[in-house]
Amino acid sequence: MSSKNQLGLFDLTMIVVGLVIGMGVFRTAADSAQASLTPTIYFTAWVAGGLIALCGALTYAEIGSRLPVTGGYYKVFAECYHPSVAFAINCIILISNAASLAAVALIGSEYISEIIFDKPPADFTRSLIAMGAIVVFYGVNLAGLRMSARTQNILMIIKISMIMVLIGSLFLPGHTGGSPSPQNSDASFLDNLQSFGVALIAVSFTYGGYQQTINFGDEVKNPRRNIPRGIFIGIVMIIGLYLLIQFAYVHAIGFTELKTTKGIAAVVAERMFGQTGRTVFTVLLFMAVLAYVNVLLLSNPRVMYAMSLDGILPPAFAKKNQREVLIVSLSVFTAICLVVLFFMNTFNKILGFTIFLDSIGMATSAGAIFILRKKTRYLDNSGIYTMKLYPLMPLVFIAAYLFVAVSIFFHTPWLAITALTVFAVVLALYFLVVAPRKKS
Repeated sequence: MSSKNQLGLFDLTMIVVGLVIGMGVFRTAADSAQASLTPTIYFTAWVAGGLIALCGALTYAEIGSRLPVTGGYYKVFAECYHPSVAFAINCIILISNAASLAAVALIGSEYISEIIFDKPPADFTRSLIAMGAIVVFYGVNLAGLRMSARTQNILMIIKISMIMVLIGSLFLPGHTGGSPSPQNSDASFLDNLQSFGVALIAVSFTYGGYQQTINFGDEVKNPRRNIPRGIFIGIVMIIGLYLLIQFAYVHAIGFTELKTTKGIAAVVAERMFGQTGRTVFTVLLFMAVLAYVNVLLLSNPRVMYAMSLDGILPPAFAKKNQREVLIVSLSVFTAICLVVLFFMNTFNKILGFTIFLDSIGMATSAGAIFILRKKTRYLDNSGIYTMKLYPLMPLVFIAAYLFVAVSIFFHTPWLAITALTVFAVVLALYFLVVAPRKKS
């Protein structure tokens, strides 16, 4: 690849920021606050989430350097694990992505419902609104339409502008909400640890996305220098923005009130600009959610297409119509989103389910670095990026996600059991369907 086509330091930094800052920051603060016994635990969880993300991003950057395949996140499992494990984990990652899309669609429906209805609607009604948004954009993608780069830029401008508005509330002391809650000195160490673990579940969802840096390992100028710098600068920027937003929420609403506030971003906008500001902010956020839904419906079927070409999924998933639309892959992925919304029609249910599945995928994918380092010793000292503090960084990252998984299991065991059941069913499908087909 010519140097003109390679990513520079600024490009990689912006990619990291763009991958991580999604829609969760406009919703998950309330869930994290509700789980936190004290403000200290609340803010510590947001800092810890960023440091965990930094360890993970640097781990994935080296994996990408050692396995430089475009879109190679799912291929890591095929390279390092038994085919059955690779098949099962890749499938649950797709299911997790569908659940994430469903969760983001629910965020949008929660906000827009405040404008549509006079009083808060039932969970199933909000779920139907989210389903409707997904079906609409399923039709858009089925027609062969793609979101243009201009629309993507507008989406980022909307998100960054909304974040700046929220941070701006810090400079309006007259709009301060309720008083912060006192520290809970009676809680035991185990209580505080459990509170921190549950708070980290929502934080982990908000910090997700950096694992996609694995796709750029061979496309960065001077990778040994620019990959760690770009990731470090990007994650530090994200930690700073996220912490400022959390301070803004607590400043405008109050820590105790934040625990039970719905539509927190709109509430802050209302306290800054009145009811009109709240309405405008809500509409803009719903637009950003719709664009995000469209992006995931556009990208994930292409992952299924690549898995089909590699023989991981049946050939039907590579089928295209005259408009080059992946009919089967798009339809199946959309159906998974709708099924998740039907059975788990609240954000908290989807959050625990998707983060538990993510914990399996994250821990096993990061663990691939130990296997890849042995398989690719010949690449050492060849100019590829190799992380410092190895093996501490991947071990910290893996331990953190195992801790999150355990927290989900003790906090909402039925969600963890549901996720494990899905994993077991997919693993059984490999031996019942995929393996016999490969032999034949």
